[in-house]
Amino acid sequence: MKYIRSKLSRQLFAITLLIFCVVFLCLGFFLPKAMQPFYEKNLYNYLAKPLSYTEEELPSTSIDTEIAYLYRYDYRVVISDNFSKLIPINNVDEFLNNLENGTGKFTYLGKGYYYYKMDYGQVTKVALTDSSYITRMQKELRYILLPILIFTFIIVALILVGFSSILVRKITKLKNKIDHIDDDDFDHTVDDIKMDDEIKSLAVSIEDMRLSLKNQEEMRNQMYQNISHDFKTPLAVIKSYIEAIEDKAISEEEALKVIKEETDLLERKVHSLLYLNKLDYIKNVENLTFEEVDLESLLEKAIAKFKFQRKDVSFILEKDDKTKFIGTIDLWESVIDNLLGNFIRYAKKEIKITIKNHKLIFFNDGDNIDKDLLKVIFNPYRKGIKGEFGLGLSIIQKSLQVMGYTIQIKNHKNGVSFTISKEVRK
Repeated sequence: MKYIRSKLSRQLFAITLLIFCVVFLCLGFFLPKAMQPFYEKNLYNYLAKPLSYTEEELPSTSIDTEIAYLYRYDYRVVISDNFSKLIPINNVDEFLNNLENGTGKFTYLGKGYYYYKMDYGQVTKVALTDSSYITRMQKELRYILLPILIFTFIIVALILVGFSSILVRKITKLKNKIDHIDDDDFDHTVDDIKMDDEIKSLAVSIEDMRLSLKNQEEMRNQMYQNISHDFKTPLAVIKSYIEAIEDKAISEEEALKVIKEETDLLERKVHSLLYLNKLDYIKNVENLTFEEVDLESLLEKAIAKFKFQRKDVSFILEKDDKTKFIGTIDLWESVIDNLLGNFIRYAKKEIKITIKNHKLIFFNDGDNIDKDLLKVIFNPYRKGIKGEFGLGLSIIQKSLQVMGYTIQIKNHKNGVSFTISKEVRK
């Protein structure tokens, strides 16, 4: 877990540093550049100040030493003391003629200058300064922003460090939970994760998965026990009749008849188990081809086959010609055979099959199914009605799932119905 803590902390620190660099680049470089028009506007306001004075007022007026001025009255020129230091010019007339009236800027001898020129009648006034004001303002802005950015970086870094510590503790709990997912003595509660966020949702999902795995393991163990019991009975009968033949306690003809019956029963059980395993495989095959299946024909064949097993039960088939079903003949035969094979064991006098409104409904007038059994009735080898085991209902459900159908069981006052309908995809 130390590796996870170090790695996550480094990642968060790297992200913080990257964000700081981006913000510093934007505020330290782009912002001063973006503020330049504002600085220039202020600078032009400073340059306008000397132009409002008369020649007599200038000596007694305090003017920023960074600003130089030049007044021309007809052929007389008044220049501030700092003008020649600020910009060396040889010809005043040529210099003034190159400046447009109003505000502007120019470059002279590789140095930038800003000016404000007023020209009215015989009088021309020019206030001038270089770009040092703009440069100084940009530097001052950077000096102001730098400590603010550093302080912000420290605060954000501390917040991220605290957040990463909390996050790592949550991840540690999840890791321990996963490491002990099959340990029932471990504290698997998720109530200690207080914040209802994605981590809490993940913890709940892990707990749901643990419970599901535990239930599956219990079901698997129960299924193995039931399979062993189900297979053990015919094998024990076969063994006992073989011993009876050896002891000459029964005729070979009579014993072989029973042995054949038990062998056929065992073969059917093995076939059902293999078929159930096959369904687990083919439900994941995407290129399985389905077609429209004539259920009426399949139902009539199945009824003709099963009605001789219970001559005291009447079979009723009602159909709607508009209803179509999609799948494969093999899968639908398996569903119908297993359902009718189940129904003839529990029906009293009637089995009714109805096709309407895109639903296939099987009804028998047998006893109701216990509510607790309804929740697990489709689990393989779950002990069912009258304590019997089997795979029939599991095969039915998985076959329908492969074809995109669902099955629901409902108790009625006079019997039980199994309703098959198209699965609604969300």
